[in-house]
Amino acid sequence: MKTSMIALAFAAFATAGFAHASEVPAASAGQSAAAQIQQWNPSQTGAMQKTRAEVRHELVQAQQDGQLAQISSLYRGS
Repeated sequence: MKTSMIALAFAAFATAGFAHASEVPAASAGQSAAAQIQQWNPSQTGAMQKTRAEVRHELVQAQQDGQLAQISSLYRGS
């Protein structure tokens, strides 16, 4: 019984591994696999750097607007 359970578990893991591996796109004939890898670049996201004073100002504004209290109530569950 244990042997069949172990064999079934192994088969399930092997199948999942093959399915996960097949999700990676194959390189086309004209491109190498390294050319298809895209890395995250913070300059491409459009995010702007904020100063410490700007972040503090946003925090004070969120406290005054009640946004922080609303978020806190969501996590407290009340």
